[in-house]
Amino acid sequence: MKDDPPPVRRIVTGHDNQGKSIILSDGAPPIVISNFAQAGLIFSELWNTPTAPATIDRAGDPTIGRGNSVHPGSGGTVLRIVDFPPEDAQIADAKAAEIFAKISLHAARSKFSEGRHPLMHRTETVDYGIVLSGEITLLLDDSEVTARAGDIVVQRGTIHAWSNRSGRFCRMAFILVDGAYEGDLRRDLADVLPVAAA
Repeated sequence: MKDDPPPVRRIVTGHDNQGKSIILSDGAPPIVISNFAQAGLIFSELWNTPTAPATIDRAGDPTIGRGNSVHPGSGGTVLRIVDFPPEDAQIADAKAAEIFAKISLHAARSKFSEGRHPLMHRTETVDYGIVLSGEITLLLDDSEVTARAGDIVVQRGTIHAWSNRSGRFCRMAFILVDGAYEGDLRRDLADVLPVAAA
């Protein structure tokens, strides 16, 4: 695809047996999810912490064996890079369902903004989305905003979708933090639209 984004490089530090700081790994992330119904869409899983406070130890890479779940898990975090290709003129519901199933996000699809965009979804997380290159439009229930390289979105468990209308790739870094809805914000958790995995 024209203007393909460069490969993601991950550098992980750690400690040797004497407690000295070292580079544990330097290269491609261990999990790269691609081959979606939307050509060019790539999720690069960089790191996660299963709890807070995060354990700092000499253990292996927590990303390996975690699976394709978007959600960080109870009390955890996830760091990922997402490369958004230019969006097709129409993303069909079937294509959206396939994308969501591949990243275990099918239960987060929302019917509350039905018809606005097939990729509308909601997760019980606080997400820090940092636009590294390109631009992307964040769609909410009845508003939208375009974010460009250097902009940071703090996405607080809202129903939303990302739409790349720029004609070029957009690369974003996401840090997802496990969250919990309070009060009436829990109102529609039982009403999310589950979609069977493809």
